[in-house]
Amino acid sequence: MPTIDSAKKRMRQSEKRREHNKTIKSRMRTAVRKFEQAVESGDLEDAEELLRTAESQLDRAATKGVIPKNRASRKVGRLKKRYHEATNE
Repeated sequence: MPTIDSAKKRMRQSEKRREHNKTIKSRMRTAVRKFEQAVESGDLEDAEELLRTAESQLDRAATKGVIPKNRASRKVGRLKKRYHEATNE
């Protein structure tokens, strides 16, 4: 445990940020998982809406700095590719 006041404050800030980032990441993963389940079950109308939600959550996580921009972009591209493959079958 830190004894210096600035180190104590830094620890409090880090913990608060970690909790905040954890919620953002969790929302993002849940949105992606729901989309993937909808595609696997063949529910394409629901999958289209879930794709928009997942894209929004990924972009939000990238904007907040929780994940890198390129990773969010890559994941969105892969999700859209999966959706289009499912609709064209």
